[in-house]
Amino acid sequence: MANDKVTSNDVARLAGVSQSAVSRYFTPGTSVSKKTAEKIRAAAEELGYRPNVLARSLITGRSRIIGLVVAYLENYFYPEVVERLSKALQDQGYHVLVFISSIASENVDQITQEILDYQVDGIVLASANMSSELAARCHASGVPIVLFNRLQDDERLSAVTSDNRAGGRQLAELFVSLGHRRCGYIAGFEGASTQRDRERGFREGLEAAGLPLSAREVGNFRYEDAQAAARRMFAGPEHPDAVFVCNDHMAFAVMDVLRFELGLRIPDDVSVAGFDDVPPARWPAYNLTTIRQNVDDMVAETVATLMHSIKEGEGAARRITLDGALVLRGSTRAKALTEETR
Repeated sequence: MANDKVTSNDVARLAGVSQSAVSRYFTPGTSVSKKTAEKIRAAAEELGYRPNVLARSLITGRSRIIGLVVAYLENYFYPEVVERLSKALQDQGYHVLVFISSIASENVDQITQEILDYQVDGIVLASANMSSELAARCHASGVPIVLFNRLQDDERLSAVTSDNRAGGRQLAELFVSLGHRRCGYIAGFEGASTQRDRERGFREGLEAAGLPLSAREVGNFRYEDAQAAARRMFAGPEHPDAVFVCNDHMAFAVMDVLRFELGLRIPDDVSVAGFDDVPPARWPAYNLTTIRQNVDDMVAETVATLMHSIKEGEGAARRITLDGALVLRGSTRAKALTEETR
């Protein structure tokens, strides 16, 4: 029997069960007895049957598809996020459509409108901004949205983030405790809430110690831009003796410039810290001090928030902030230098 002509009724007849049992077998979240399941599985394999997901969506009104928008994949943090979010959503019986956007909200709006054409049951925006106009459209159409690792002022949007402000402050306090007095900062994309909150916390920590921010450049969350920012910041003799780079991806670029272009020693001449704790941060080549984002908990909260909105309907938005953890490695001094060893 040709595969495209096989129906659930054919499977039911061959298996000797009802069509509703076949439907339950292939519907995530429902179940049949072990004996019935084995009959259906054997019959489906013999006939080459696969359920028509799109046809079922017309009947149920649910596509079982989640749109996942990712701003960029150069950063090791996001391939890991995509993998874990996809797995967690699949465990809930959903298919995932991944869309790559730029960081700018204009591009995200265009992509999100395309996603809505797929009749998705929900959308996760991973480190991407959405305009208030498109957020209103999604809200009106009943499509739940969860922001991952990003905040927006729109109160209709749920979000899951790390405590970026607290992480920035922790790194400032670390630098001060290690005797650093000329602390620089290399920013990410200026429009990102993660960038703003990390810098705000870092500045607050320095101010609490009576220290100004000695230098600031912008890396836009891009490796090449971070390299250029490092060249500008460390061009003169009175360069910072410590630098917080807004994420690990950019911190690697900064470290490469400092060591291989400018001949500076890390951490002897300058301490470097990042944010995220992506896998290369643990590699001996970088050994980067950083703030670890708890990806597992962030993913779990994102999926739980989305599932609740899909099943119960969108109520008040949930804003979930999770603690990060300071991870000390060899890119920062082990202790403060004395006057004799400076």
